[in-house]
Amino acid sequence: MIQILNYLLIIFACVYVILVLWMRRGWFLLSEPNNTVRPTMTVSVIIAARNEELNIRRTIESILGQNYPRELLELIIIDDHSDDSTSLIVKEYEEKGVKLIQLNENGRLNSYKKLAISRAIDCCHGEIIITTDADCRMGSNWLTTVISTFEKEGAYLQSSPVVYSEEKSFFERLQTLEFLYLIGLGAAGIGNKKPTTCNGANLAYRKDIFKQMGGFKGIDELASGDDELFLHKVAEQYPDRITFCKSQDAVVYTDAKPDLKSFISQRRRWASKSTKYKNKGVIALGISIWFFNLLILVAAVLALCGVKFVAWVVLFALLLKMTVEFLFIQPLTRFASRNELLWYLPLLSLAHILYLAYIGILGNVGKYDWKGRQVK
Repeated sequence: MIQILNYLLIIFACVYVILVLWMRRGWFLLSEPNNTVRPTMTVSVIIAARNEELNIRRTIESILGQNYPRELLELIIIDDHSDDSTSLIVKEYEEKGVKLIQLNENGRLNSYKKLAISRAIDCCHGEIIITTDADCRMGSNWLTTVISTFEKEGAYLQSSPVVYSEEKSFFERLQTLEFLYLIGLGAAGIGNKKPTTCNGANLAYRKDIFKQMGGFKGIDELASGDDELFLHKVAEQYPDRITFCKSQDAVVYTDAKPDLKSFISQRRRWASKSTKYKNKGVIALGISIWFFNLLILVAAVLALCGVKFVAWVVLFALLLKMTVEFLFIQPLTRFASRNELLWYLPLLSLAHILYLAYIGILGNVGKYDWKGRQVK
């Protein structure tokens, strides 16, 4: 039995190395925009907000301050049943053209965010939809860079980078490194022409494609997934029309979670989408990574309990894991100008083993808290 465990650990360690190196290849296949041209398409930036009075003003100011033709830009904010001053703050910007939609649903829903985005798309004027979050901020060239690349590539859907910033603790800096890894995986998948993941805080797609795909129909029973699951819908028909904007000017900045409880809740929400993927290859990829980390965890426990001939295999697997993860994430930290975060990589690699094994199970059972509501 121990011998079988050792063989499995070695095999899956090698599989993991191959997968991560393949993803690294995908990152380098993405070209960086050489220059931006004056965009010509109309854009609707859509934000679903719930109880964001502390953040929404800064986000609105960031978007209104874009170096983008004002006549081509529309900003719509949907207040998702907030019980704070979110709506009142948004109304302060009505004279500047900011539109407010207030949800007032009597029945209990599971996917409030998808409903909010759909409502906004139904009444928006933009040819391109861009979704972001109410706690995000952007540089002044964000919109021009994203849309210029979108037009140049002839994209139907385009993912762009999201980076944590303004960390206040060691735990938040650790999250920043981990989140760069996740954003890199999404970008690399697109570079390899195998889109797997994206982030709704910086996502653009054509309005007519959203309508053609039936919007969120078929994925609306799940609270999360307005980004990844919609990406997969588009990828089924138009995998070559999905792009990634690999530019620092295209980065959207947001905040890491302040504590372990909120972090676990967020990651559990993200993991809940995994069983809804129609692409079996993506599911197999996720299971392989999860099983590899589970094998390390089991083997490490056995080694600590004194089981012979396991410790060296565990050390071998850990060495391979950390080495290949360094090779993957170093270009990402350089892209984000955060090379100092690489010092946290050994700790992150070890923490990932526990975290992935735990979240992989927890994310697919029961309900979780999202913005003060229990959803699944």
